[in-house]
Amino acid sequence: MKAYFLDEINPENIAKITRFLKDNASRSTMEQLFWVNFPEDVLSSLQFQHAACQPHAFAVEVGSDWVKLEFLVRSLQTMKCDCTAYCTNSQRDYIINFADRMLDQLNIGT
Repeated sequence: MKAYFLDEINPENIAKITRFLKDNASRSTMEQLFWVNFPEDVLSSLQFQHAACQPHAFAVEVGSDWVKLEFLVRSLQTMKCDCTAYCTNSQRDYIINFADRMLDQLNIGT
């Protein structure tokens, strides 16, 4: 799995990140897994055309001292479709910028 991985995060900051994700992402059925929706302007043309598959999102998983942001773009409506794919360059930039903004907002690593 291709992903953006943040590690060596102390427990206090993991708690801050988890609270941030609870407020700013969708929860999954797994406690430490969250979904972040992509805005329409960064969807690929196929993903944009697949309105029934929207929203498209990336997963954020929180561990004991790490956070993983996956580079796989998934439909939250269907498990198998051609619109599920690894992210484009603009989607990758969106994911990395999401992580950077989250850390900046939480004053982690500054």
